[in-house]
Amino acid sequence: MAAKGQGAPEVGQAYARARELCRQVGETPQLFPVLWGLWRFYWMQAEHQTARELAEQCLSLSQLLQDPALLLGAHFALGGTLLFCGEFAPARTSLEQGIALYNAREHRSLAFRYGQDLGVTDLSYASWALWFLGYPDQALQRMNEAFALAQELSHQLSLAAVFTYAAQTSLFRREGPAAQDQAEAAMALSSEHGFPQFLTLGVILRGWALTIQGQVEEGIAQMRHGLATRRAIGIELCRPYMLTALAEACGQVGQGEEGLYILAEALALGDKNGERLYEAETYRLKGALLLQQTAPDESQAETCFQQALDSARRQQAKSLELRAVMSLSRLWQRQDKGAESRKLLAPVYGWFTEGFDTADLRDAKALLEALER
Repeated sequence: MAAKGQGAPEVGQAYARARELCRQVGETPQLFPVLWGLWRFYWMQAEHQTARELAEQCLSLSQLLQDPALLLGAHFALGGTLLFCGEFAPARTSLEQGIALYNAREHRSLAFRYGQDLGVTDLSYASWALWFLGYPDQALQRMNEAFALAQELSHQLSLAAVFTYAAQTSLFRREGPAAQDQAEAAMALSSEHGFPQFLTLGVILRGWALTIQGQVEEGIAQMRHGLATRRAIGIELCRPYMLTALAEACGQVGQGEEGLYILAEALALGDKNGERLYEAETYRLKGALLLQQTAPDESQAETCFQQALDSARRQQAKSLELRAVMSLSRLWQRQDKGAESRKLLAPVYGWFTEGFDTADLRDAKALLEALER
């Protein structure tokens, strides 16, 4: 997994053989790590239905055995799967249960069994869940805890991973310079130790960070390279949401048609494998790109913004709901529907209790003030 990537075919073959051996000799102590390894392989392949079934088997077995170390692995497996399926509240619950079980002194050796330290991964993915659920400051706090733990443990693969996780939290918060620094740190560490998975991820995230900061052409090139390399080492996880980021960048340089083509691929992949992490944002950006056309299609764009809003509300994804509401409000504003825009935006913005220094909430406040004039 460290040398070739967690989605490499050899990983799946080794775990499948291990499960067959477990079946031949009956119940063995090795069954849990075999199921967990298979979960991770299918998760990396973005085969979320199979991954979910395996994660649930892991949880049932760990509860039966009442082994805290196994419970820790099971909660991460289920929480991580739910997160990418867009079930953010249950994902947060499962990840927080893992965090509560984790003891650095007792469990630090598990990093060599699972590939990464589970305290670091639980904290990191809990950070993402918190951001989606509308708590950007708590998300940052959890990520800072993950980073501090990774540094304390001095487990190089966990440290490379947490740099990429932190970069993604920074990108969700639209903090380009921080994301670039974190992605470059992941790339340097991964190059030094030979971690292809986090090297390619670092390249993609650095490219995304560059696009946020206006270096769009260079950012697009890096994202395309990273996405191709990531697929080549057998990893499909995250592809829809990274394609969405690439499409947004294409729109920034007037390549709207290319962006719409990329978003169609992202939506098709989501429908195929059940990955819903960024579904609302994919629909929202589709609407935004439709408005950038030579002949803007306001009707279809409004439909896309409404799809984004419906998806975000189903998922309780308040951060994505805010973005969808802002896009729809701006469209209504240009259609002289100021009252409707205010009525739509005000309660969503009013729901938030933190993160008012983040770009999204600053933009929402400015838009609301403009609508009230």
